[in-house]
Amino acid sequence: MEDGRVPGASVAVVASDRAAAAGLAHARERGIEALAFERRGRRREEHEREIISALQERGVELVCLAGYMRLLSPCFVAAFRGRVLNIHPSLLPAFPGLDPQRRAIEHGVRWSGCTVHFVDETLDGGPIITQRVVPVRADDTPETLAARILVEEHTAYPEAVALVASGGYEIAGRRVIRQSQKSER
Repeated sequence: MEDGRVPGASVAVVASDRAAAAGLAHARERGIEALAFERRGRRREEHEREIISALQERGVELVCLAGYMRLLSPCFVAAFRGRVLNIHPSLLPAFPGLDPQRRAIEHGVRWSGCTVHFVDETLDGGPIITQRVVPVRADDTPETLAARILVEEHTAYPEAVALVASGGYEIAGRRVIRQSQKSER
């Protein structure tokens, strides 16, 4: 937002399910409201209803997940259908879920990367907005591959958020088509 890559949008609130999350401190440093919603052994839907309420009270129009390591309930997805984005460190649909870099290396793929996608009720399965590709090197470890993917995530996520915020796309089945691509079909 600060460098203008997502024009016409602002961050309303930063939320986490962990009070010690670094993102909350970064938000506060920038004068952005930061909220923690501890799970405290609650059921997922009960926990998420508290988050939904807080986001709706603040007029949140788009929810951008990063590092949220829990599937969202159908209740949350329904409350923000078509308005929840997630970034995942693999070229989905390959290697959804946990440890994608380790699994990519073990599987012997030559290319990995990151995917920004809409969130639906499936694990890392919503329509893909954008992807970035990085080579998997012979000497890669999960950590070195993750570091190169992270560089691409910092480009891909703002690009995807800007596209969604602009409304310059349509969803056709599982594909996200930019308005500029419609004439290319």
